[in-house]
Amino acid sequence: MSDDQYKTRMQRKKTHIDSRIEQANIDKGIIVLLTGNGKGKSSSALGMICRALGYDMKVGVAKFLKGVQDTGEDAFLAQQPNIQTVFMKTGFTWDTQDKEYDTTMALETWQKAQSYLEDKSIDLVVLDELTYMISYKYLDEQMILNALNKRPKNQHVVITGRAASEGLIEIADTVSEVKDIKHAFRANIKAQKGVDL
Repeated sequence: MSDDQYKTRMQRKKTHIDSRIEQANIDKGIIVLLTGNGKGKSSSALGMICRALGYDMKVGVAKFLKGVQDTGEDAFLAQQPNIQTVFMKTGFTWDTQDKEYDTTMALETWQKAQSYLEDKSIDLVVLDELTYMISYKYLDEQMILNALNKRPKNQHVVITGRAASEGLIEIADTVSEVKDIKHAFRANIKAQKGVDL
């Protein structure tokens, strides 16, 4: 491709992108759903948390499933003044093997998460691994959808987890599926600090 062809191509692209940006004139809180079997859903949500904190926004985080696992992000976020976090106390559900207890803990965590969704001062709510709570029937999907629909108009929500329900997909403004192509764990490499933990 010649320099002139490249320039013409980039000018067309810029015209198209500028036009799309001009058309995107609605300002409202959005729901971002990160699902799929690949690694990086919670990490992506953490990136959005950092963006929000960078703008001095207030953030509420509810972590379902990974509650007893020490991570670098938890250590970092604990030092941030504009963040509130609740952890489901059971950790991974396959460790407890007690559906009644897991359901009770999920509901307890959800009650705090729901308070974030009702709080106008919280700009971003992250519901990490929430999809499992629906697929395992620990939480009622309609209850969750109702809370999402009633949240403050400009509040953003990020939901993560595999096998997202149709209801979550439908209510979300943006849905991304993270595909698993290759993972170090399958090569017997343990979770690494700073990358996985």
